[in-house]
Amino acid sequence: MAYTLPALPYDFSALEPHIDALTMEIHHDRHHNAYVTNLNNAIKDTPMADLSLEDLLRHISKYPAAVRNNGGGHYNHDLFWKVIGPHGAGHPSGVIATAIDEAFGNFDTFKEEFAKAATTRFGSGWAWLYVSEGKLKIGSTPNQDNPLMDLAEVHGTPVLGLDVWEHAYYLKYQNKRPDYIAGFWHVVNWDAVTKLYLAAI
Repeated sequence: MAYTLPALPYDFSALEPHIDALTMEIHHDRHHNAYVTNLNNAIKDTPMADLSLEDLLRHISKYPAAVRNNGGGHYNHDLFWKVIGPHGAGHPSGVIATAIDEAFGNFDTFKEEFAKAATTRFGSGWAWLYVSEGKLKIGSTPNQDNPLMDLAEVHGTPVLGLDVWEHAYYLKYQNKRPDYIAGFWHVVNWDAVTKLYLAAI
């Protein structure tokens, strides 16, 4: 079973001015595509090729580093494109808003804690909102790790992820990661986050 690069569900320029078109093009067509290509090369003609991506990641400690890095890169970016979009609502509503309030007190506190996880992740990695034992939690992982992985620093099912590798923001924001994080809130697709949350609880 070969993996394929999913089409970006909106134009490269759709997230302007918060995420620029050139960054989106390079990020999707080069970086994500490379993860897919390298993952397929790593699992070709092995029993791993018969597993779903989620099954690979949940037992990633059994598999080579190339599968961990590129499988994580494929999964993380596939989720990232889904949870951002051109019609960001700014604030969540409905069931996900209620869950955020229950877990963190209110939306502003949630944003502060998520931004802290993203800002303080040293080097490359991701910040996550994830479900663990039915409840929302915030954490971060290095490189292309994610909470699904059995050897990750945090464990659960991701429902919102923010890529804080420099390739995700450096053309527009240079080294100003906090400015990139602030722009991220304008493009979060809370409907997609809600669907992931409902599937995870």
